Amino acid sequence: MGTVTTDDGTAIFYKDWGPRDGQPVVFHHGWPLSSDDWDAQMLFFLSHGYRVVAHDRRGHGRSGQPSGGHDMDTYAADVAALTDALDLRDAVHIGHSTGGGEVARYVARAKAGRVAKAVLVGAVPPVMVKSESNPDGTPIEVFDEFRAALAANRAQFYIDVPSGPFYGFNREGAKVSQGLIDKWWLQGMTGAANAHYDCIKAFSETDFTEDLRRITVPVLVAHGTDDQVVPYADSAPRSVELLRNGTLKSYEGLPHGMLSTHPELLNPDLLAFVEA
Repeated sequence: MGTVTTDDGTAIFYKDWGPRDGQPVVFHHGWPLSSDDWDAQMLFFLSHGYRVVAHDRRGHGRSGQPSGGHDMDTYAADVAALTDALDLRDAVHIGHSTGGGEVARYVARAKAGRVAKAVLVGAVPPVMVKSESNPDGTPIEVFDEFRAALAANRAQFYIDVPSGPFYGFNREGAKVSQGLIDKWWLQGMTGAANAHYDCIKAFSETDFTEDLRRITVPVLVAHGTDDQVVPYADSAPRSVELLRNGTLKSYEGLPHGMLSTHPELLNPDLLAFVEA
């Protein structure tokens, strides 16, 4: 574990486990979490001989808490600073939710030889917010409610989200894990309120259409059909249509946080894609 300092002086915390000569698999977490959200996947790939790397986005987890830079261009630049510092080559970049947007923007701009493949899991691209060009998107009022709830009582909001739609624990018959709820809360509360507030705009309003069109490496798009946070129909199928070399993998009835609720299903599929 260590930190990389970006051009604006922000310290980006990262984990770097496994053999230095192993192929790097880089994990990008969702809002408002940290690299700890990838525990199940990092341990899985580590056991298969890969070098696994994950960072805490600026303002999240153990990274620095600057007043600015909470936008996708800066997030991608921070990833570039990390991959340059660690000299990661032929890496597979896997992003969940907001992290999927970060992956799309970074991979579209990455230096030659840095990226071998990418995976978008329950990811926000192409664009979430409803508009004339995206009539099936999520209304801006939903994200305004997120901001209001965060500002009013972030601690309670960070209990309500994982207890409900994030993991699908609000569905009838769901097997609720208090441990996952508590872990989500802890990750969220470790980060900065200003960063999380600004990041809502970044993940909901950023348009990744041109990023997806520019990506030439193989991309796996994995998404649960019962995703209540990033609705399936307006995300995964549309992303695959924009990608030059994209593959869609749908998980019937699985929630937004399926990487934590169903790692036994997701992990083998990720490994198969990486090794293909």
